[in-house]
Amino acid sequence: MNILFKALNDQTRREIVDLLKAGDMTAGDIADHFNISKPSISHHLDLLKQADIITSIKKGQFIYYSLNATVLDEVIAWFLGLQKKKKK
Repeated sequence: MNILFKALNDQTRREIVDLLKAGDMTAGDIADHFNISKPSISHHLDLLKQADIITSIKKGQFIYYSLNATVLDEVIAWFLGLQKKKKK
């Protein structure tokens, strides 16, 4: 889980996750939303893939990135499990 938190500890990567909520995108589509180099975007995408937050699939000459909601659901469940139960 440490790699997941490391991946989400960066504003650009959190913004990429937000972009992918709308649907699959290519690296070029993602890069168009930022004022940073394409190699930097590739680095951010790689870290998100390592954390299993996003997945990729090659279609023709393009690689499409998508959000892996399963891993995010697991993190949310973990956070909710940290809440103290209220005494009745």
